[in-house]
Amino acid sequence: MKEQRWLRIIPVALIMYTISYVDRTNVALALDPTISTMMKDLFMDDKMKGEAAGIFFLGYVLFQIPGGHLAHRWSAKKLIAILLVLWGICAVGCGMVTTVGRFKFMRFLLGVAESGVFPATLVLLANWFPRSERARANAYWNLCQPLAVAGSAPLTGWLLGQWGWQTMLIAEGALPFLWLPIWLLFINDHPREAKWISDQEREHLETTLRAETSQLEPGKKVPLWRAFLQPAVFVMLPIYFLQNCAAYGCNTFLTEGIKGGGHQFTGFQTGLLFALPYAVAAVVMILNSRHSDKTHERRGHVALVYSISGMSLIASVLVKEHSFWLSYAFLCLAIPGPFAGLAPFWAIPAETLPRTVMGAVMGLVNAIGNVGGYYGPKIFGILKQQTHSVAIPFSVLGLGLLVGAALCFLLPRSRSQPSP
Repeated sequence: MKEQRWLRIIPVALIMYTISYVDRTNVALALDPTISTMMKDLFMDDKMKGEAAGIFFLGYVLFQIPGGHLAHRWSAKKLIAILLVLWGICAVGCGMVTTVGRFKFMRFLLGVAESGVFPATLVLLANWFPRSERARANAYWNLCQPLAVAGSAPLTGWLLGQWGWQTMLIAEGALPFLWLPIWLLFINDHPREAKWISDQEREHLETTLRAETSQLEPGKKVPLWRAFLQPAVFVMLPIYFLQNCAAYGCNTFLTEGIKGGGHQFTGFQTGLLFALPYAVAAVVMILNSRHSDKTHERRGHVALVYSISGMSLIASVLVKEHSFWLSYAFLCLAIPGPFAGLAPFWAIPAETLPRTVMGAVMGLVNAIGNVGGYYGPKIFGILKQQTHSVAIPFSVLGLGLLVGAALCFLLPRSRSQPSP
């Protein structure tokens, strides 16, 4: 019976959030002028491209904390169902625009619509998986980030080649509507509402979760402002900002890194080359999180993958003139860092901060840190337009990751103990 939760809740949540990442990242291929006419049709330059892709994240910060609060007080299932409809409308709308201003507006609204999904899903998983299982549940769910790109990029490239950017955005934007009935059918907010588990399993889960909740109740209420003044917060914010700058700056302009060397690729081939680094990221993400859990060490595991990615980004542009495929190999090593660092990074506040402030701190860091998803593509676009090259933009993102790696050692050490 225990396995039913893993086979029912996790896959449905993973695919739901994977769809949100498809709508979030397919624009990177749509904005590649070698396989799509989108930039030409909307009269966009590289600076406007970066802004259009990144403006999603200005909307994405708005509903993070309220979304988690509403999911906890009301219903994660119902909230996400509503957001599926809203972000589906916005994603389809992105494919129906005729001006860059309207596209930016729809991308902003898409960010607003998706901003409550992350905290609501965390609440849902916390309602189903006790503390001893929650880290694995969160890790499996977070695989959606690289898998969304790895799985959808070839299809996106093919759709662009066959029917163009508008049809691609509309078709992929409609995916939330297809997943909505599955979400409503398979998901329950709490074990007590599910008819597909045994009475014994239901009682065990409810009892365990109630006991854990009672242990986390503070003896004295801590003011919210004090939660945000925890010393670790001032280190976590720039680290997460820099990793999001790199993650989404690279995603938006990755097609620029897989050009050159006299190679001409079709839309489908570009999609495959775009997908491979993210497939590597999924593997590295699993290996790094497992080893971090095994050794109960967090800071070094985040710093290591950031360092490898930062150095690989810089190396990819240094060797590109000499070998396209060696440069591409370095890109495959560069992309995984921000993803592979997620599990140990988010374990740090859970294992070092007071339980009474942990939730507020994680919400703040996730909200502010995701602003890097706006500035990463924007800075990349500005630098590319000024230098007429991707060498400096990629190098700047790489240096940002190296700075983030160094800052990791200012974070508190984990106080968690090995499981018996």
